[in-house]
Amino acid sequence: MQYQGVLTKMQTEIGNPIQYYLVFESDFIHVNQLLNKRVTIKFVEYQCLACGENKKIYRQGYCYDDFYNQPQVGDWVMRPELSTAHLDIEDRDLDFEKKVQLQPHIVYLANSSNIKVGVTRKSQVPTRWIDQGAHEAIEIVEVPNRYLAGITEVALKEHVADKTNWRKMLKNEIEDEDLAEYRDRLEEFIPDEVKEYFIASNKETELNFPVLAYPNKLKSLNLEKTPEYSGVLKGIKGQYLIFEDDTVFNVRNSEGYVVQLSII
Repeated sequence: MQYQGVLTKMQTEIGNPIQYYLVFESDFIHVNQLLNKRVTIKFVEYQCLACGENKKIYRQGYCYDDFYNQPQVGDWVMRPELSTAHLDIEDRDLDFEKKVQLQPHIVYLANSSNIKVGVTRKSQVPTRWIDQGAHEAIEIVEVPNRYLAGITEVALKEHVADKTNWRKMLKNEIEDEDLAEYRDRLEEFIPDEVKEYFIASNKETELNFPVLAYPNKLKSLNLEKTPEYSGVLKGIKGQYLIFEDDTVFNVRNSEGYVVQLSII
């Protein structure tokens, strides 16, 4: 079997285990069905997710010019506390920013390699947790806009990490934690204007990933340095493909790359 298309982050579906899909323009690949099969990935060219041109990808699937003008990658995306749509203030495209920022957001705790705090749109639960490779997660607050979620995250980062150790996550070097208890300990640090949105009675969500064998020593595949790679797929976790020889491939970090996939 052979497929070709531009990489975007894998689509996911909650299940036991999580179901993963690669969506190309003319193909739809159920990645779970590729486990224990040899997969060859060949880099063909670039295709910017905005302009569609064969221009070197700068970040997040965009060429240099589009990364600095597309509203989808404004500073407020990575730093929600910079959101200004609730003030009717534009960053790059106010209509787009209102659509995204002025909807319910969740501040959460996720445990992938360690407990971390994060922000996502309510509509992206549990997708965001899956993408981070978290095996358990819990909501802390549900707020009406991205700005309130952002200032909550900033406040809680003083008391809990906001980054994932991707190496530990992929090696499955994890410990189960009582996230409800952890959430309750953080309540006092929530900003006053957000305290009314605290969620006190929910339970953590557990996630199970389709991994047959975890790697021992990680070798990260970079298609610019290694334009063709072949290996037996042994697992999928977060947005990573895990291969038998300990090679791992971050699909999301390769958005905007046109690839040819061959399956044996």
